Amino acid sequence: MELQLLNLLLVLLFAWLGGAAATRMGYPSILGELVAGIIFGPAWLGILAPSETTAILAEMGVLLMMLYIGMEIDFRDLGKASKAGLLAAIGGFVVPFGLGYFVMIRFGSSPMGALFVAIAVGVTSLATKSRILVDLKLLNTRIAHVLMAGALISDTVALIIFAGIISFADAGNIAFTEILLVTGKALGFFLVAGLIGMYVLPFLGRQLEKSGLANRTLYFTIMLVIAIGFSELAELAGLHSILGAFIAGLFLRDSIFDHRLSRELNKVFHDISIGFLAPIFFVTAGYHVTFDVFQNNLTLLLIVLAVAVLGKIIGTTLFYIPSGNGWREGITVGTGMNGRGAVEIVIAGIGLSMGYIDNTIFSILVFMAIFTTATVPVFLTWTTNWLRKRGELVFSSTKKQGVLILGAGPLPLYIAGKLRSSAQVTLIDSNIDNCSRASSFGLKCIQGNALKEETIIEADGYEAGTFVSLTNNSEINVLAAQLANEAIGIPNIYVSLNPSSEGANVDLLEPIGASTVFAKKIDHYKWDYKIENKEFEEYSIEITDTVSSREFLKKLTAEQGDILPVFYKNSDGKYRIYHYGVELEPGYTVYYIR
Repeated sequence: MELQLLNLLLVLLFAWLGGAAATRMGYPSILGELVAGIIFGPAWLGILAPSETTAILAEMGVLLMMLYIGMEIDFRDLGKASKAGLLAAIGGFVVPFGLGYFVMIRFGSSPMGALFVAIAVGVTSLATKSRILVDLKLLNTRIAHVLMAGALISDTVALIIFAGIISFADAGNIAFTEILLVTGKALGFFLVAGLIGMYVLPFLGRQLEKSGLANRTLYFTIMLVIAIGFSELAELAGLHSILGAFIAGLFLRDSIFDHRLSRELNKVFHDISIGFLAPIFFVTAGYHVTFDVFQNNLTLLLIVLAVAVLGKIIGTTLFYIPSGNGWREGITVGTGMNGRGAVEIVIAGIGLSMGYIDNTIFSILVFMAIFTTATVPVFLTWTTNWLRKRGELVFSSTKKQGVLILGAGPLPLYIAGKLRSSAQVTLIDSNIDNCSRASSFGLKCIQGNALKEETIIEADGYEAGTFVSLTNNSEINVLAAQLANEAIGIPNIYVSLNPSSEGANVDLLEPIGASTVFAKKIDHYKWDYKIENKEFEEYSIEITDTVSSREFLKKLTAEQGDILPVFYKNSDGKYRIYHYGVELEPGYTVYYIR
């Protein structure tokens, strides 16, 4: 046990070092954890070794991580993404499956061996992509919901097809009764889980509230029991336990506790899973890599890797186009679907034990799983940044459609007046006269302290997708933005900074994914005066070349003097807050005042 504890200590140490290094280079920590497992594990240096302790903790880490993921996703959003998820799942499975089978046949494999490789190449991994979505702060985007829906569909379909292959291998023919049994068990799981989630859990929540026994510790324990119970149901149905934990999280999100307690427990599960247990899983996943395959059959390895990566991305993109969400989002979803994991390793292991693939092919599939998983954070970072810069990263939520603005002076009122035609706008201001004036313009304004969570909640913070801090005080703007993001979970954060401010700067914005509104620091008093006295004019200009918002602002300022870019529009015609980091494309229109 002492050796296992020392091994666990080293796993955690190298996980932290690898994750910190990856984060420092601009990539999610999961990539560093995987690389740490490869370098320090049995594949290379051999400092880390598999143990029963790490295996158990790794499995528990994945379950708790999937529970946390489920609690962060609105079930209604997942349902809205089911069509796109189905298209992504079909394209992301069929194309690499067909290419994988063809390649193996050309390299002399038996038809049955080629089928094992094909299905291993075609599957995806719910666990790996879920962790990456957390690291990249994408859980509240349409992409995340499509990936989650696609993963659920893909894993279920893959297991059904795999059951047909196994039955054929055992009996020499396809046993349709076995396939029907597997399909029935999977559908039965979703039916039972749905009934429990929609009826039993809300009833349990009401009874706990009436009893007066409810507290955070009790809820935490109940959530663990429910998550493990759902995981066991999934296992009994022939599905993977992580699907059960994920479904449990979806239902636990709003079933048995209120928003405030939900946010508190989410933080607890985030720290336990993402901060402690899940890194153990991703480090130990690197143990399965063997470098012998580079000497035995490098050509086949490279071809399988190409088929796995390109087949998944291209197949997903082609099938995703009919969803109407655009081919760029299709490519992004394809990069997210590219990761493999536990299911692929299990399939490869069964094929090896049955003699349909040899050790070389098994090693190729294991390395393929690690390599494709490692590409997901890299490619998904690139593609989501691409969408973000184009203003096409959609934050998909049935609730988070509103805009919350801190401040109700002349400049915030001007911005709110423009935005309210396309979104629900609420302002917060501590000054009762400012709020009264906002109300006279037909705008909703909450008088209160924005540094208190209850004030943001009263201002419909849980329904807001955008938070804009526009007071004269940069420190208050930053603190309120941190509260809105971390406590309420508002995804889009834009903060106004004053040139004379010393205590607040752009370095404080990066940890919460916030951006500087107007793409520069501004003197609020100056622009408030101009707007109040109507000493300004409105202008618009169409973009002809791709340029960053900051560079465009510099160019326009050099030509026209001191201006204030407020909004921009892309092809959908909606006003968007002009901020630092936006990549303006030809056809965009920028609106500014001077």
